[in-house]
Amino acid sequence: MSRIGKKAIDIPESVSILINSDGIIIKGKYGTIEQPVANFLKFEILNNKLYITRKEETTKAKEFHGLIRAIVQNMILGVTNRFTKTLIAEGVGYKFQLDKKSLLVNVGFTHPIEFSIPPELEIKVESAIKISIIGINKEKVGFLAAKIREVKPPEPYKGKGILYEGEIVRRKVGKTGK
Repeated sequence: MSRIGKKAIDIPESVSILINSDGIIIKGKYGTIEQPVANFLKFEILNNKLYITRKEETTKAKEFHGLIRAIVQNMILGVTNRFTKTLIAEGVGYKFQLDKKSLLVNVGFTHPIEFSIPPELEIKVESAIKISIIGINKEKVGFLAAKIREVKPPEPYKGKGILYEGEIVRRKVGKTGK
């Protein structure tokens, strides 16, 4: 039995949920998210709580029970609070620039790396070395942050690269000279 799937999801006052045969649609103060859902799960709303139960006890239904509950929980959190990932460019000359609908990343290559910003996400440049990616979909926020970080992950000798805020880079001792 899925322990996560059994938990009820609290529905805030500002959120409206529409359940149809195709999936679930959640509307909040920051936007709307849709998620297709398999037909072997059943959704019930009682006393401002959403309960997800299985219609059948197949292996596939058991696999998706906890997963869909976690996805729906994140959808509700996203439309009420939004998700944020903060990236920091650590190194001499490393910086971020916002250009209309794209992000330019200078990390020591001969040319800046350009990322197009999806319309559902917002990028805030807090300083030349610090940006925040904001959006209602946790998966898309994390995916864009991972793609940007992938350009130059932090290296263990000098700690240079693009890292998440609060990330600790385990430093290694380099070669010793004579």
